[in-house]
Amino acid sequence: MSARATTRRVLDDAGGFSAMTWVMTIMLFLTLLAAAGGLGLRSATVALDRQLEGRLTVQVIDGNAVRREATAARAIALLRRLPGVVQVERVPAEELARLVRPWLGTDADDADLPMPAMIDVDLAGAEATAAVSTALARVSPTIRVDRHESWMSPVSGFMTSLSWLAAALVLLMLAATTAVVTLAARAGLESHRATIEVMHMLGSTDVQVARLFQRRIALDAALGGGVGGMAALATLAFLGWRLTALDSQLLTGIRLGVVDWLALALVPLAFVGLATLAARATVIGALRRTL
Repeated sequence: MSARATTRRVLDDAGGFSAMTWVMTIMLFLTLLAAAGGLGLRSATVALDRQLEGRLTVQVIDGNAVRREATAARAIALLRRLPGVVQVERVPAEELARLVRPWLGTDADDADLPMPAMIDVDLAGAEATAAVSTALARVSPTIRVDRHESWMSPVSGFMTSLSWLAAALVLLMLAATTAVVTLAARAGLESHRATIEVMHMLGSTDVQVARLFQRRIALDAALGGGVGGMAALATLAFLGWRLTALDSQLLTGIRLGVVDWLALALVPLAFVGLATLAARATVIGALRRTL
């Protein structure tokens, strides 16, 4: 047991392994941020699609104010009778003026400015959109129906692309971690080639030697995973606080659920397991080829 403990200590103190802790810390920190970003964007995309599905904006475009108001009143009355319509709300003129003020300046408050009448409509489902559009078209040709989902679909598509990019970054970080572990294991083998030859002459097998290396790398990966995980958690908490302070309906959808946090919690464990398996495969393969 004394000889076995001495051998383990000699291999564990090999040069080249001390940097592994910092490497694993950085790799895991970046991986957790990328994974959290991807999961948060996916959640925001789903929330955005759910929010916009079945939402319409009805515009009454008529230069005659009297006709415009009468048409808007008929449209609102019809919408409230249609099946599948959950809520109908007329957008106040003050709100419309506020929306166009950045482009028109003080002219947005001009009472003679021909502003369309706008009505926000919430439907029970997107399947009622066609029936609502057909019914409103019979009221007046000046009515136009805009689906929120149609003009926000580029945003949803962009967020989906970012989610896939985050997933690709996670895979790249895993591949980079495997490469770093492989290089570290090979460097350790070269540093202790003479010691390993003596161990082989004393009866040690390749698997027993590989266990010594994978133990050292597993410890470095676990320590680096703990430090990197805590740093990533603190960063995510700070970013979450900043997102809440922005008070944006779009950005506040970027949040992590219970399943997302559980998935993130498994990442450090996966890193330790990946590093251990990579070290074991590298050492055993190298020993079988050269020793």
